[in-house]
Amino acid sequence: MGKLTVLALRAVLVVVLAGTVFVQAGMVWALAAKPDDGSLPLTPLRVITILGMVSAQVAVVCVWRLVTMVRRGTVFSHAAFRYVDAVIGSIVAAALMWFAVTAVNAPGQRDDPGVTLIMGGIGVAILGVALIVLVLRMLLAQAVARDVEATRMRAELDEVI
Repeated sequence: MGKLTVLALRAVLVVVLAGTVFVQAGMVWALAAKPDDGSLPLTPLRVITILGMVSAQVAVVCVWRLVTMVRRGTVFSHAAFRYVDAVIGSIVAAALMWFAVTAVNAPGQRDDPGVTLIMGGIGVAILGVALIVLVLRMLLAQAVARDVEATRMRAELDEVI
């Protein structure tokens, strides 16, 4: 992984992390504030948004750690699995949050249920991303196993020589 690629990825991760913290702060402030016009606050959507941002932040931190491991050449180790598992978990959590948004929004879409179906489809697509990362985790497991085997064979060869 080139230095420019790592720098660009880390810049994106910092922007995403800062953006999610900003949105969370706004949502927490909005939960505490009472509306002036007497309308009901959008409390369920705000709480779901805050929790969704937490799942995004977990994924960002784990990707940052994985990029660090790539730069150090230690990504093909068992330590990488906890970060990949956390990314998968955060994607699944984000999908669940999206399904919750869909459920909260559904009663308002009685005249146009297609919106709810589209939102449900987006939730399924998010779960699809989690499955893709799971496949990548399996590839990482194969790479780690091969790396361990290569290290063992190198040690045997060194003993012979």
